[in-house]
Amino acid sequence: MAKRLTQQDIARMAGVSQATVSLVLNNRTDSGVRIAEETRARVLEVIRRTGYVANPIARRLHDQRNRILGVFTYEAVFPSTRADFYQPFLEGIEEQAEEAGCDLLLFTSAKATSGKRRIFSDDSRIRLADGCVLLGRSIDRDDLAQLVTEAIPFVSVGRRDDAGGPVPHIGADYSAAVRDLVDRAVALGHREFAYVGAGTGAESSADRLRGFKQAVAAHGVKGTHVQFAGLGQLLGAGVTCVLSEEVSDGAALVLAARERGLSVPGDLSVLTLGAATRPAPDDVRLTGFRIPRREMGRRAVQALTEVLEHGTTPQELLACEFVEGTTLGHSTAQR
Repeated sequence: MAKRLTQQDIARMAGVSQATVSLVLNNRTDSGVRIAEETRARVLEVIRRTGYVANPIARRLHDQRNRILGVFTYEAVFPSTRADFYQPFLEGIEEQAEEAGCDLLLFTSAKATSGKRRIFSDDSRIRLADGCVLLGRSIDRDDLAQLVTEAIPFVSVGRRDDAGGPVPHIGADYSAAVRDLVDRAVALGHREFAYVGAGTGAESSADRLRGFKQAVAAHGVKGTHVQFAGLGQLLGAGVTCVLSEEVSDGAALVLAARERGLSVPGDLSVLTLGAATRPAPDDVRLTGFRIPRREMGRRAVQALTEVLEHGTTPQELLACEFVEGTTLGHSTAQR
C-alpha cells in the first residue's frame, strides 16, 4: 500500500519548511511571518500535483473546527407545499457536505418575529456550526448585516444585495435566462410582451424583471409589467407573449385560454420563469427555464468551505437551462 503523503513530504518536494506548508494549507496570516507569493504558489503546485489531502483529524485539531455546517431556512421546507421547490437545494447541500466529510445541522429553533424567522435572538445557536448556508426566497436584511459585521462565515443560496458589505452567495442568473426567453420570442415574431409577477422584493424577482426590461429595450419592442393580470386584460392590451414569474400563474393563464377556445401557443404564448413554488397543474408543458437548484446547493457548500479556509467572499451566478415546452410559438400578429 502506498505511503500516505505528509506535510514533511510536501515541504521536501517544495523546498520549504513544514511550518511553511502548514501556514499555506491553513491560509494563516496571523503568525507574524510573511510568505512570498512565489513560495506559496510553489507549495500549492506541489499539493495540486500530488493530490495531497491534509489529515482530517490533525486539521480539525489545528483549526479548532468541528466540521459541522449549519443550514438555516427562512421558510418551512418540510413538510410544505414548497417542499418540491426546496428539495433539490437540500439534496445538493447534503451531497456536497458528505463529500467534504462534514455533518449538517438544520437550525429549527429560530423564533418568528412578525411572522418571519430570524437568525439572531437571545438563544441563537448559529455559532454552533463552523459556518452556515442560508436558504429562503427572502432573507432578513438585519440578519445579513449582522452576519457580515460579526464576520460569521456564511453563504446565501440566491444572489443578495450588499448588507453593509458584500454578501457571499451562489445564485441563478435569472436576468440572462429571462433575456434568452425574450430573444427566442422576438425571433418568432412577438412584439407585445407582458411580465406578470412581483418583480420586486426578493432579489430573484428583481433580477427576473431587470432581465425582461433589458431585453425588450434591446429589441425595441413593447413590454409591460403587471403584478397580476387576467387573460382578458392581457388580450385586450394586444399582448402576444406573457412571461409569468410564478409557474402556477402561467399554467392558470394557459387553462383559461383553453376554456375560451383559444390556442396556446397559436393565439397566445406563455413562458414561465423557473420552478413552481405553489401547486400547479402538471398537464401543461410550459416553456421556460430550469433553475440549477441541486447544483446551487452543492456549490453553496463548496463556497462556504472557501469562506472558512480562505476568508474569501464568493459571489457566483449559475446559468439556467432552457426548457422546451409547448407554450411558445409564432406570433399570430406576424403571420
